[in-house]
Amino acid sequence: MSEKDKKLKKEGVVVEALPDTTFKVRLSDNREILAYLSGKMRLNYIKVMLGDKVTVELNSDSDDRGRIIFRN
Repeated sequence: MSEKDKKLKKEGVVVEALPDTTFKVRLSDNREILAYLSGKMRLNYIKVMLGDKVTVELNSDSDDRGRIIFRN
C-alpha cells in the first residue's frame, strides 16, 4: 500500500486562524483538529478564511493533525 492510500480525506469548516498558515478545523464528526495549508495552496496564493468549507487530508498515524488540500 502506498502512502497516498493511507491518508483519509474529510470535510470540515475553518473555526480559527492561527499564525504560520495554521488553522483549527471542525470536521463533519464535530472533532476539532489542527491543520496547515498544503504547498500547492501556498504557491497559488489561495486564501482560506473563517467559515470556509475545506477538505482535509488526515494521516492514519495521528488523528489530531491534518493538511488542508482543497477549499470548497
